[in-house]
Amino acid sequence: MGFADFVGNERIVAALRGMLGSERVPHAMLFAGPRGVGKFTLARMFAQAANCERLRDDFCGECGPCRSIAPIQNTTALVEQGLAERGESADSATVERVPLLLQTHPDVWAVVPDPIRLRNPVVRPILHVGQLRAVQRAAYFKPLAKRRVFIIDGAETMRWDHANIFLKILEEPPETATLILLAPNAYSLLPTIRSRCVQFFFSPLAQEQVEKVLLRERADLPAAQRKLAAQMAEGSPGVALALNLKEATELRQSVFQILAAIIERRSATELFTETARLVKSKNVSFEIVMELFYSLLNDLLELSAGLAGSEARNPAFSKEFAKLSRHIDSAWVIGAVEALDELSARLRRNVNRQLGLDAIALALAEDTKK
Repeated sequence: MGFADFVGNERIVAALRGMLGSERVPHAMLFAGPRGVGKFTLARMFAQAANCERLRDDFCGECGPCRSIAPIQNTTALVEQGLAERGESADSATVERVPLLLQTHPDVWAVVPDPIRLRNPVVRPILHVGQLRAVQRAAYFKPLAKRRVFIIDGAETMRWDHANIFLKILEEPPETATLILLAPNAYSLLPTIRSRCVQFFFSPLAQEQVEKVLLRERADLPAAQRKLAAQMAEGSPGVALALNLKEATELRQSVFQILAAIIERRSATELFTETARLVKSKNVSFEIVMELFYSLLNDLLELSAGLAGSEARNPAFSKEFAKLSRHIDSAWVIGAVEALDELSARLRRNVNRQLGLDAIALALAEDTKK
C-alpha cells in the first residue's frame, strides 16, 4: 500500500514524494489532464501521505488517518449520502446554506460539482458559492492530524465571478492546508488562479498500463475484453473500469456512422436522424460524444497525413477509415477539429447541442471532395 500502487505519470508521483520528504508542501496545486487518468486518486493518496503517522514521503494505509481518509475515494456513495441528508426538494437557498461537502476524516474534504438532486440531477453540475465559502472558512482551522487537504474536483465548473472567493485563499494561504484543484484543462481556470498553483499536467497512460490496472481491479475479465477496454479507454484507467463494452461499442459505432455520413455526403434527412438519436440519448453525456468525435478524427488525421505507422485509437474501423480518407485531406480534418472546438466553447453558453452538431455536419459535408 502506498504510491507504488499508482500506475502512470511517474514524474508527478516522484515530485509529490519529494515535496513531502523535504516538508516543503505547496499551499495550492493544480492537477490537469483527461478524465480517468488518476488525478483524484493521486490527490487522495497525497492527503493520506500528508497525514500518515508512520511515513513521511509515502503512506502506510494502516494507521488511523490513512484508513479514515481512504473511503473518500468513493465519491459516488458520499454524494448520494449528502444529497439524501439535504433533501430531494432543496431550493437554491438550501443548496448554498447546506453545501455538498464530502468528508471521511476531519482534515480532508472533497468538493465536487453539486448535482442538486439525487433522483433528477441537473444536466451540468457546478461548484457553488456555498461550497467555496465553506472551504475558505475551514482552510484556516488547525488540523487534527498534520495537514488539512481540500480536493476541489471539477474546478473548471467554478463560475468566474465566484472565483474571487477562492482567490482570497490562494492570496493569503494557510500554513497547514493544501488545496488541490482538479480540471481536465488548466486553461479553463482564471489565469490569476492558475498562477498561484503548482501545476501538474497528467498524460494518458500507455495501453499496457491500462491493462495492468484492469488486471488488478477486474481480474474476472477475459484477456481479450481487457485489451478491448484498454483500447477504447484511450489511456484512461478510470474510463476502462467503468466501461460497458457492449454499450461503448454501440456508441462508438453511432458516432462513426455520423462521421461517415458527413464525409460520404449522405442526405440531410438521414444525417439529422442520426444526430438526433445520438444527442437525445439519456444514457451518455454529450461531452463523451464529443470525445469520441475527437478520437475518430485523430485516426483520420494520421491516416490522411500518411502516418500509417502510428497506433490507431480505433483499430476496429481501420478498413472503413481507409475508404473515407479518399474523400478528405488533412486540412478537412483540421477544420472538423476546429469546428468541434468552437461547439465545445459554445456549450458553456447553453447552445442547442443538436443544432450545433447539425450545423457542423452540413458545413463539413460541403467541404468534402466530390
